Amino acid sequence: MSTPVIAFFNNKGGVGKTSLVYHLAWMMSDLGLRVLVADLDPQGNLTSVLLDEERLEALWPEDETPKTIFRAIQPLKDGIGDIVTPQLALIDERLALIPGEMSLTRFEDDLSQVWPKCLDHDKRAFRVISAFWRVLQKGAEAHAAQVILVDLGPNLGAINRSALIAADSVVIPLAPDLFSLQGLRNLGPTLRDWRKGWRERLQRNPDPSLILPKGEMRPLGYMVMAHSTRENEPVRAYEKWIARIPETYHVAVLEESSPDGNWPTTTQDPHCFALLRHFRSLMPMAQEARKPIFHLKPSDGAIGSHADYVKKAYDLFKNLTLDILQRAGIPLPE
Repeated sequence: MSTPVIAFFNNKGGVGKTSLVYHLAWMMSDLGLRVLVADLDPQGNLTSVLLDEERLEALWPEDETPKTIFRAIQPLKDGIGDIVTPQLALIDERLALIPGEMSLTRFEDDLSQVWPKCLDHDKRAFRVISAFWRVLQKGAEAHAAQVILVDLGPNLGAINRSALIAADSVVIPLAPDLFSLQGLRNLGPTLRDWRKGWRERLQRNPDPSLILPKGEMRPLGYMVMAHSTRENEPVRAYEKWIARIPETYHVAVLEESSPDGNWPTTTQDPHCFALLRHFRSLMPMAQEARKPIFHLKPSDGAIGSHADYVKKAYDLFKNLTLDILQRAGIPLPE
């Protein structure tokens, strides 16, 4: 039985996606889940947030030990073998990371070339396309993980197609701006095309012994990130974009229509997880302390009103995490 994979994706960058994955991973761990996070963005932002400089430098030794996602798939890319079990970076007792690295971009052409070859029953093509999923599952087995969270770069390229084929569920972070709406309009049809294309290919797998992902990439919902607030309400500059998000999501991602032309607001929309505030004053403090904002203590500078915001951040991320887990069908340990 495979470990469930939740991907966090938007083909528009700068929406706070990596910070979201970071905080959700820590909260899931706090709630008792064994969590594996995988950085499949070649920029490696999540890796740099989770690991200090000394551990980052140790990721690229002169030998070929599989300490990153690229090293784990490199034997397959080089034609000298198959994927190998990644050496996980342990962040906490229940939280582990498969680090990313920029060399992953070298895998993009391979993934592009083998996509059509799957239709020709090509054995190696199926091994290449499923490489990410199989590495994730090997990593999850090594960590005894109960959930896998995947951070992706903001594009619709072959790396993200293969990564999303590995995903059971997809969470879409959005910013309240025109570019996020445009990205959402592109993302919905692309997810459907990739899902349909993978289902067609699954039927042509020539190797029954090769276990492949189902490629469900089921949309769990969206959240609006890093909007400014005044008295707990979004400022006027963002209001019109926030108001247009539900319709765009329902039409572009879910292929739904509204008979009467009316759409719910984000606060009414069951597909909207939350409107997440920025926590501007806490974020630099958390980055310096190298911990999530809800782990900040008075010794880190979280005193006075900051301490109140730490508690609010904890409650917000706890509720958000429980909602995501419920929608994904992942129970908390008893």
